[in-house]
Amino acid sequence: MRIYKLKSYAKINLSLNIIGKLKKLHKIESIVSFIDLYDQIFIKKINSSKHVVSFYGKFSKNISKINTVSKLLNILDRNKLLNEIKFHIKIKKNIPQKAGLGGGSMNSANILNFLDKKNFINITQKQKINISNLVGSDVILGINSRSSILNSKGIIKEFLNCPKLYTLLVKPEFGCSTKKIYSQVKKFTKSKYNEPKKFMFSKKYLYSQENDLEKVTFSRYPKLKKIKKFLLESNNPSFVRMTGSGSVIVAYYQSKQDCEIAKVKFKRKFKNYWCNTAKTI
Repeated sequence: MRIYKLKSYAKINLSLNIIGKLKKLHKIESIVSFIDLYDQIFIKKINSSKHVVSFYGKFSKNISKINTVSKLLNILDRNKLLNEIKFHIKIKKNIPQKAGLGGGSMNSANILNFLDKKNFINITQKQKINISNLVGSDVILGINSRSSILNSKGIIKEFLNCPKLYTLLVKPEFGCSTKKIYSQVKKFTKSKYNEPKKFMFSKKYLYSQENDLEKVTFSRYPKLKKIKKFLLESNNPSFVRMTGSGSVIVAYYQSKQDCEIAKVKFKRKFKNYWCNTAKTI
């Protein structure tokens, strides 16, 4: 049977504001982009009574049997949207887990989008949003994998041809639990992105923004604060910021050469940390 191949790009939060709290989740707004670091997804139809989901690659260890992809398939089956069709989905994990890069969420977003485009399922845009939200709060951001601004009302505004940035991504030996980090957030920021504009992707504007989760995360993991300080002093980045709830810290550069030199400096100092360069797409 035919094997379909997908690229599932990593998401980065160029900024992130916590603006309130709902019953279970916090209200956030964020400036989001995607980078050319991606997981590889292989999908084929199978003659079976059950779906098969498997992972391999550098960051495939300890992925639970109940994951974003299995959740998505269960939701589609429960709502009889797949018409009894079963799939074998195999994913090469190049994106670290518990990193703030949305690896798992973007996997399920890309699979949902693929199933819709190939007419394996027939759903409206409203259904796609509802299914995405059932799988995970940030899944909807990966449906189109474009530079976007998520405002306080949960509305996503996409932008084309945004300025490109070179990124140095760094992750220590540990990951961060999104649930634990958010549980410690006590203070909220006033909303800034309810009128999304393309200039918000400019170097000048992004420099002035923050990730509200840094304070809580750095308090729990002082190593991350040390990493950020080192990157701020490495080859004059435009800005340095944690993505999501961590543990990846990202240094942003205008020049590929500056980014690569910064990588060499970092690896010399922190030999056992994961370190990768990528470009926004």
